Amino acid sequence: MHSFRLLIALPALLALATLPASAKEPASATPIATGSCAAIPLAGRDAGSVLQSSTANAWGGARTGKEASLSDRVVRYAIAAELDPVKHTLTGKQQLTWRNRSAQPVCSIYLHMYLNGFDGPGSTFMTEQRASSGGFRSNVATKDGEYGYIRLDKVAQGGTVAKWSFVQPDGGPKTDRSVVRIDLPTPVAAGAATTLDIDFFDQLPRVVARTGYYGSFHLIGQWFPKIGVLELPGERGATAPRWNAHEFHLHSEFYADYGSYDVQLTVPKDYTVGATGQLQGTPVEHAGKTTHHYVQDDVHDFAWTADKRYAKPLIKTWNGPQGPVEVKVLYHPEYTSNAEPVAQATIDSLAYFSKTLGAYPYKTATAVIPPYGAAEAGGMEYPTFFTADSTDQVAAGSPSRFMLDFVTVHEFGHGYFYGILGSNEFEEPMLDEGMNEYWDQRMMTARKQDIVLTTDWLKRLGIGSRITPFDMERLGANLNDPADPLGLNSWVRLSSGSYNTVYTRTATTMRQIEAQVGTPAMERAMQLYYERWKFRHPSLADLRDALAEGTGKPLIVNAAFDAYIYGTGKTDDRISSMSSQERLPMPGYLTYQGKQVLVGSAQIDKAIETVRKAWKAKHPKAKAGAGPFPYHTVIVVRRDTVKPAQTLRVNFADGSHRDYPVTTQQSWQRLELVTRSKAVSAQLDPGNLLRMDANKLNDSYTLEPQPQAARRWFADFTSLLQSFFALLATV
Repeated sequence: MHSFRLLIALPALLALATLPASAKEPASATPIATGSCAAIPLAGRDAGSVLQSSTANAWGGARTGKEASLSDRVVRYAIAAELDPVKHTLTGKQQLTWRNRSAQPVCSIYLHMYLNGFDGPGSTFMTEQRASSGGFRSNVATKDGEYGYIRLDKVAQGGTVAKWSFVQPDGGPKTDRSVVRIDLPTPVAAGAATTLDIDFFDQLPRVVARTGYYGSFHLIGQWFPKIGVLELPGERGATAPRWNAHEFHLHSEFYADYGSYDVQLTVPKDYTVGATGQLQGTPVEHAGKTTHHYVQDDVHDFAWTADKRYAKPLIKTWNGPQGPVEVKVLYHPEYTSNAEPVAQATIDSLAYFSKTLGAYPYKTATAVIPPYGAAEAGGMEYPTFFTADSTDQVAAGSPSRFMLDFVTVHEFGHGYFYGILGSNEFEEPMLDEGMNEYWDQRMMTARKQDIVLTTDWLKRLGIGSRITPFDMERLGANLNDPADPLGLNSWVRLSSGSYNTVYTRTATTMRQIEAQVGTPAMERAMQLYYERWKFRHPSLADLRDALAEGTGKPLIVNAAFDAYIYGTGKTDDRISSMSSQERLPMPGYLTYQGKQVLVGSAQIDKAIETVRKAWKAKHPKAKAGAGPFPYHTVIVVRRDTVKPAQTLRVNFADGSHRDYPVTTQQSWQRLELVTRSKAVSAQLDPGNLLRMDANKLNDSYTLEPQPQAARRWFADFTSLLQSFFALLATV
């Protein structure tokens, strides 16, 4: 088991010998003389929830389209790798060219070694997985012989071998090897670049958490040594240069600089390959193997797949605002029925995101449907490349079809919120998962694709309920007792359930802001955010600023961020009591002709009756709740923690209604009215703008309920819940 050193096959060696000249160290690179230079610290485990806006020139300034490239291209990877599909191993050589953007020399860099998250129980990933009492997604435990790892065999700079050591920036176990520090033989001067020659070896795990093998199927993500991000003052809250390179956590994803990828992949000739970017020419066959050459600029990651069981790929073309885009779907025979829906959802996503945010800037979009038994590989995003869901049921209107379509839309959407907007998924996962979830559900809503909460047997019983995508998000948003702010990093959280609210609670928060500011204003703000931060790395503060400016409603935006994103605020406005009674004359002393006259109860009752008869005779067709005496209405609204301005609507017996503002920051507000008609009910938030209200069922109050209608409503609601739980049990 120690015989790890394998020779690269001839095609891979030839590929390395012909790496493009641009992959070599730039002529402008002038490393400074060997000597000491100040150490640059690592971002700590509590980084995230950025409050300070980034400077205008952060990450090289906004990309206007007039630049020579879409991104600033800090890094370049030239990689040649060969897959052994029997042993599930990769042998690779890599040239990593990195530019020092800082104003000081750099003596050490940090590389991510993500596959070491699966090297055994001592990794940070596996330690956190055990603490969560479950698997990553499918709850399939990793067994002996199914672990994976990445090994550095050589790191050299200019022919000189570098020293390296593993570090744990977040205070994880010392046995974690997901981040490695490389001490450079020659420091890199400010503004200069350097090239590292790296030999590495991968043992892929049985498919888990986005990568690995299942039979002949291989999904290969986070498979090569990848450099961390050197953040400068004014970027994502940094006040001094710092390396951003966190351990690989159970719930964290990724963060990397933009650059260029030139990748040559050698596999058995009967294997089909799909990958990030564009295929260059015709794959080259040699000695029973085939080398596929892919190139993609202005991305920050690269992933690929290989399998001998893939059916003939489904290929379509979408003509977008920046030219044709090749849409490719890779699938296995058992999921042939899934290919067309996934292709169509991808094309629809290309159109929607291009229209609502910005034109899709790449020439390819590849979707992979994992085979049966490889659920862990489904639902993962990489630039121009993602994995979808799979199902045996593709009938329109079924819950399974909704999930198939939604997962496709969601993973494509990451191409914008993770890919083009290079969010730090470690520290601010809300910017990727949460904002993507929000925009995806807007698309599903625009598609008029509700979630049908039913099953075949429920249909036979005549039971069928529907729920909108945003209402479903709200059900899972834990609005009543949020444990962590949305802006918190991905791993310092109470539980996996708390991390999951990054999706649901963010979508609900953004939907509330949209309802309060209006849809056109929200769309303008999101387009501003996209244009300002595309091919850069925005923070939460940068999103906040763009929304405040773009909507023109900074008070609403800032209040929502303070309450739900930077805090754990709870909103629960409710009507605690209501009364509406006639204001009748009362017995007692009255002043009559300058004298005080005692009027007893009997006299008052007789007078009231006389007035009533006279009024009814004059108004024979009067509606219920009307009469000769005014009505005194008292309504008490209770407020909890976060108290957004909203509306209280009072409905009267004559069919009219009046709206009143609820704005107090106290825990209660009392409304007293004197009207000619009786108040019969009251409703908070009649426009359903406050999506973050923890309990919408206590927003209304009816003085004279209709039991029959109430029972009917409750039966509908019960049916909805029953269908919902049936969905959970079957999907």
